[in-house]
Amino acid sequence: MPTTNTTTEAAVSKPAKLTSKQLPKATPWIVAVASIIVAIVISFIAFGGFNIPVVAVLAGLINAIAVFAVSASYEGRRKAVDRIATTIVTSTFVLACVPLISLLWLTVSKGGAAISGDLLTRTMLGMKGVLDQQYVAGEATLAGGFYHAIVGTVLITLAACVISIPIGVLTAIYLVEYSNKNRLGKAITFLVDVMTGIPSIVAGLFAFALFSTIANVLMPGSAGIAKTGFTAAVALSVLMIPIVVRNTEEILRLVPMDLREASYALGVPKWKTIVKIVLPTSVSGILSGVTIAIARVIGETAPIMVTAGFAKTLNWNLFSGWMSTLPTFIYDSQLRPVSPGAAALASSERAWAAALVLVALVMVLNLLARIIAKVLAPKAGR
Repeated sequence: MPTTNTTTEAAVSKPAKLTSKQLPKATPWIVAVASIIVAIVISFIAFGGFNIPVVAVLAGLINAIAVFAVSASYEGRRKAVDRIATTIVTSTFVLACVPLISLLWLTVSKGGAAISGDLLTRTMLGMKGVLDQQYVAGEATLAGGFYHAIVGTVLITLAACVISIPIGVLTAIYLVEYSNKNRLGKAITFLVDVMTGIPSIVAGLFAFALFSTIANVLMPGSAGIAKTGFTAAVALSVLMIPIVVRNTEEILRLVPMDLREASYALGVPKWKTIVKIVLPTSVSGILSGVTIAIARVIGETAPIMVTAGFAKTLNWNLFSGWMSTLPTFIYDSQLRPVSPGAAALASSERAWAAALVLVALVMVLNLLARIIAKVLAPKAGR
């Protein structure tokens, strides 16, 4: 008995070790920084200078090898493989962020230096090449502006949303709640999949051909009047509808069936269950899908060129006359500067300022969608 007690006391005083060795949290970062430094040194020695692609590839390879070696020697092979996988995922994420950050930085740096109150409140009406030549020579400020393009972008996108969002949401509701995978539902799903891959220029040609045919029937020889902001909105809606349908359909399928069944058990009609239970529960995801669709079409250039053309003046009427948007203004400024040669720098600066405003519009739309989704989301109970 004394021997047994002694053994038990020894087991209690020396508990079994249940955790393995782990590297300090700062070790992967130290290895990563050291890998970048080594890669830079190799780049200077082998290529005679700093080469970003070479440094990125070498740093990634050196970091992976170093992390595996250090982790395997201290933590074991299994943990080392796990760290390699984590390193690859993290590196891929960083690489994916590089183009986005560089694009934003370039847009902000070039557009921010050129943007001014005059650009935001004036149009290109009466703009002459001599004004750009004076600006480049330092004799005047940057003339002209893209106020008309901002208005055109907002009006055409808003009209496209008015057309697309009800059609897309109602179509998704039918597919999820009513179709039960019947023939009509399968046909709609197939057509939505086909529409998702339609090139934007084809959507523009479709809208222009549609309204040109209508105009010729009503007023023979008047196909030219088909170039309007509303025609452009129809073209953009062709691109928006499949995105709204797909996103809304997936979000509606995430709503638990128990909520629907509980509502049906209380005698609530199906349409009221959808309106009062399903849609409020999924409104956050639906708005996110709508925002993605808007961001998809707000920067389209080709369909706007075909359907709305180019305009240098302000036009508030969606149903008459050409309209300009920020993408077409940017394209026109770069392709056909007001004054060629060295003075084309002025048109390029206006284009970068317009690009900055376009990016800001997309960011504002995303922010508004998040705020609305948070306000309309169902409140959690106790």
